[in-house]
Amino acid sequence: MWTDQLKINPIPTLLDGEDKALQYFTERDLLGLEVETAGEALWELKAPVEILRRQRMDGAWVYRGNRPGDEFGENYELLETWKNLRFLVEMYGFDRRHAAIQRAADFIFACQTREGDIRGILANQYMPYYMGTIMEILIKAGYGEDERIHKGFQWLLDMRQADGGWIIPLQLYKIQEFYRVYNRAPIPPEKNKPFSHMASGMVIRAFAAHAEYGRRPEAQHAGRLLKGRMFQADVYTSRQAIAYWYKLQFPFWWTSLLTVLDSLMRMDFILDDEIRQGLDWFIQNQDHDGTWHTSYGGLKGTRPTGWVTLAVCRILKHYLP
Repeated sequence: MWTDQLKINPIPTLLDGEDKALQYFTERDLLGLEVETAGEALWELKAPVEILRRQRMDGAWVYRGNRPGDEFGENYELLETWKNLRFLVEMYGFDRRHAAIQRAADFIFACQTREGDIRGILANQYMPYYMGTIMEILIKAGYGEDERIHKGFQWLLDMRQADGGWIIPLQLYKIQEFYRVYNRAPIPPEKNKPFSHMASGMVIRAFAAHAEYGRRPEAQHAGRLLKGRMFQADVYTSRQAIAYWYKLQFPFWWTSLLTVLDSLMRMDFILDDEIRQGLDWFIQNQDHDGTWHTSYGGLKGTRPTGWVTLAVCRILKHYLP
């Protein structure tokens, strides 16, 4: 059993508590039990019902924080809609069968440009990293064969650096210059620059979520690039420090050791020395109660540490003999 290689079996801790969705996915994914179909059993829990209550009729969720980028055209509702879709799809099994998911997808696709990218979080600038994570959630919600998703993949492939990874073109400017260039025509990537593992790790999650695109040579090459960059500092200043590899979160947002190993698993990378090094870090850094900590807050009424632990255990179960 893969749990025998850990200091403490985390499964009893995951099953203990009132987070019914966490218990469901633990039983299904880690214990292999035939549990009740997720569907309405999870959709009717208190947390997702509260999320749905705040959705606008146009499918978006309103961002309630400070909005300094409004005058520059930043689309805060696009970011907030993606944030909420992460909870609904990843933690409660929502998909396009639900009308709320259909409305949210329509709102997001309305932000897709003729070039193929979804734009707005960085005003009029290209955002391949958020493009990847937005597509990931839409694919998991059942939109993988939608023509707009195929168009998005082509855009991502066209945006690759010469080395096969991705950058955030706006990173080529100093942070104090961002708002000066926001509303200009999109800044193209300088393709001779080295890839950013922070950006590429977010992009590749779209490929990892799709059975066809995740096995394309371009995606497999990008996976190898990420695998070789684990535990190193990024080339660019955004989330550059090595410490960001260990800042864990679920549902996923930024690139971490957890998100990269999850993508490699979904793209059918076999166990090798580099992946083993990542697994060993998790084995060596398990907390006293059998869980792995999260560096971020989570959805109210849920167990953020438990969800991170579930994501870690999915990988360990897949790779450990």
